[in-house]
Amino acid sequence: MSALARYFNAMGKSVSGYDKTQTSLTDELAAEGIQVHFEDNIELIAPDLKGQKPDVLVVWTPALPKDHSELTYFQNNNFLVKKRSEVLGMITEQTFTIAVAGTHGKTTTSSLIAHILKFSDVDCTAFLGGITQNYGTNLLLSEKLKNPKKKSKIKPITIVEADEYDRSFLTLHPDIAVITSTDADHLDIYGDQKQMEASYSQFANQVKEGGVLIIKKGVDKVIVIEKNGKKLLTYSLHQSSDYYARKIAIKKGEYIFDVVTPEQAIRGMLLGIPGRHNIENAVAAVAVAQHMNVFSGNIKNALAAFKGVKRRFEYHVKSDKLVYIDDYAHHPEELRACISAVKEMYPSKKVTGIFQPHLFTRTRDFANEFARSLELLDDLILLDIYPAREKPIEGVTSAMLLEKVRTKNKKLVRKAELLEEIRRKEPEVLITLGAGDIDTMIEPLKKELVLRINNN
Repeated sequence: MSALARYFNAMGKSVSGYDKTQTSLTDELAAEGIQVHFEDNIELIAPDLKGQKPDVLVVWTPALPKDHSELTYFQNNNFLVKKRSEVLGMITEQTFTIAVAGTHGKTTTSSLIAHILKFSDVDCTAFLGGITQNYGTNLLLSEKLKNPKKKSKIKPITIVEADEYDRSFLTLHPDIAVITSTDADHLDIYGDQKQMEASYSQFANQVKEGGVLIIKKGVDKVIVIEKNGKKLLTYSLHQSSDYYARKIAIKKGEYIFDVVTPEQAIRGMLLGIPGRHNIENAVAAVAVAQHMNVFSGNIKNALAAFKGVKRRFEYHVKSDKLVYIDDYAHHPEELRACISAVKEMYPSKKVTGIFQPHLFTRTRDFANEFARSLELLDDLILLDIYPAREKPIEGVTSAMLLEKVRTKNKKLVRKAELLEEIRRKEPEVLITLGAGDIDTMIEPLKKELVLRINNN
């Protein structure tokens, strides 16, 4: 939503809106001239909107509760109201579109693709699901959009993160599509994994004739793909794929590996963001870049320069005494990937994790899977469930989840008491995990840990 707000603002439109909570991101939007309020109150809607219906576009996300009074006001008063995904579909309709879908991995993969193209002087626009460290934003604008008077015969290129929530990605008809994973999620929308896989099948079959579909090896076995004149390719860490990584090594906290493609092997690739799952994401990005005719030397240099995405394995403290990493992981497989990466990077250190579950339905649907992933930690601090758009579900609590975790060092802690709990502990490697408002604790935790290092 914030990327779309930035896009329309850059196009010279007057942009205003609502968000549930004030964050550093909403502060950035305000600094860019976008009005944001934080109370669901129709009196707070910008007055000039109410009398200009033909000139107003209202964009909303299904993450909003259905009884949101401002959304209801616009719907009942005949404004042009579109879902975020519909607007993204409209914007990309006349462009060469690269879309990245998947239960996890799509933000890092789409950011890697955008970075490689930008680094290689391939003009493009990118709508991303996270703030890229290289550019400090989730919206990258093409030079054509910045200079609309400049004529060009080349079709604009757009990179988008294709969100499966509420089947949003079905508004897209990409030229190149990547599918990173189809692990069950959003069962409040889909009902079961089979229904979710059916939607992924539909998305895969919406790739334009003559286009390219790049799928993680194994995913191609669970979705139904009609070739329909498009090229189907696979990627993974394994030699059985069309694109794969080999000779993976860790040196000074960075991964070094080769990427083998159908045409060549690109040797000595360097990636500074940890985790074998991120090597897979990089392999997918390499596959896309090659189909965009990017020179392999540029791909290699761009990967080495990639700094990652905020809240995706983001270091906040990195010293010999203490390491603090924050990650957006909120699905059992994402937790497993992140914690496993930390333990691979720091095999001799005790790993303490603070996890804030996101959504009652997700916690209910994957309680056992969450427990198995959290058991990889040496020490678990569990916060209360972040409800987002949901009402509580009887019996679904963090205490229920904690009981399923079969490790000794575990504790349920209120967010308000978190700093005091950390003061009592001596973590060697600390990870904060979750998609709720746990990010509001990053700076206080960082301050506490830096103070501890300085005092020691």
